[in-house]
Amino acid sequence: MEILNTVLALIVTLGILVTIHEYGHFWVARRCGVKVLRFSVGFGKPLVRWRDRFDTEYVIAMIPLGGYVSMLDEREGDVEPGLVNQAFNRKPVLQRIAIVAAGPVVNLLFAVLVYWVMLVSGVEKVVPVIGSISVDSVAERSGLQPGYEILSVAGRETHSWDDVNLAMASYIGESAVVPLTVRQGLNGQERDYQLSLTGWHFNPETESPLSALGIQPFRPVYPAVIGQVVDGGAAAKAGLLAGDRVAAINNQPVDDWGQLVHTIRQNPGRVLKVEVLRNSQQLILMVTPDERSEENGVIGYVGAGVEPVEWPPEMLRHVRYGVFESIGGAFAKTWQMISLTLDSIWKMLEGVLSVKNLSGPITIAKVAGASAASGVEAFAGFLAYLSISLGILNLLPIPMLDGGHLLYYTVELLRGRPVSEKVQMIGLRIGMAILFSLMGVAIFNDLMRL
Repeated sequence: MEILNTVLALIVTLGILVTIHEYGHFWVARRCGVKVLRFSVGFGKPLVRWRDRFDTEYVIAMIPLGGYVSMLDEREGDVEPGLVNQAFNRKPVLQRIAIVAAGPVVNLLFAVLVYWVMLVSGVEKVVPVIGSISVDSVAERSGLQPGYEILSVAGRETHSWDDVNLAMASYIGESAVVPLTVRQGLNGQERDYQLSLTGWHFNPETESPLSALGIQPFRPVYPAVIGQVVDGGAAAKAGLLAGDRVAAINNQPVDDWGQLVHTIRQNPGRVLKVEVLRNSQQLILMVTPDERSEENGVIGYVGAGVEPVEWPPEMLRHVRYGVFESIGGAFAKTWQMISLTLDSIWKMLEGVLSVKNLSGPITIAKVAGASAASGVEAFAGFLAYLSISLGILNLLPIPMLDGGHLLYYTVELLRGRPVSEKVQMIGLRIGMAILFSLMGVAIFNDLMRL
């Protein structure tokens, strides 16, 4: 069932983003007088197809990992004399630039729309209050203390931990001094601190900027109560049920969920004597955690989730803006994500970030499934971020991508004549090599994360 939900989330996510992207090309092409032959969502064998009054064929195909808009073009086949004026290649260069740029631009505008809806509707965020500080960490050396609320990072207001993480992510690989404004408690005095990032290195695959700084967010205490059990997992095989409270493991008392998880992770493949309380009755179950390989070694897991607890009301913040006020906020959020994406690409080229951070369809499917399961707000945020990534990547000046075509048309605009077919074919081969290499690395990374 979990796999099915993940696949469905991938199909919905890519279906929405591809349709929006291709519709951008389609809409502008129509308004520039170009005849659109086919609008396809997906590749391969058509599952559904129909035509409109302009004789454009619409297709929903079997493989939902992309899409395309096919236009009348003399470079791709013979064109009837009466339709030559509707061919893409006969249009002025500025119109061709507009048609090609429309797909990525619409992806970026879609992100703005999603963020606007979220801001107008209101989102609930966890107040960024520090729970604990790791010994000899960047945070401890800077003087930060548990209980401080982080108000801003480098002058950028932080209403939630997502805001803090995003602000710090832009400093990956840099030896900067980052100013922080904090408040002692929720109503205390404001103070300014300086985070020195000299020697600050971490792996984005295994930890967040926060944990690398030595900051653990405040979390309410989660008792060691089973909330859900995965079918076929070690917990289910041992007889654990939702609602069971784990009192001890191997005769050692278990105080909270964190201690339970730590013990299980430390004992992969070892039989554990687990004492549970079920409906006021004490039971002894023998649980053997399954094994899973991670970068730091083999860990144990049992396929069980924690029972949710209520957060203190003062630790939750409902952020909501007016209809017009949200427009500026939506554009600001979109620009922040664009800057972060471009910065990450540049740092990969510099070697500051590893290409291991590239993700393919498997990781996208897993994140889409997890965000969909977390609620509409989480899924909408992921959809907006993925739409921005799709828009930015398509604008890169790589032949085969929209950005490659834009590069050729810009050269044509400046020179007054098109780029030669020979140069375009060389660029096409280079673009294919780059894209297939990136796809190969991304899929390899996906498989390594399984």
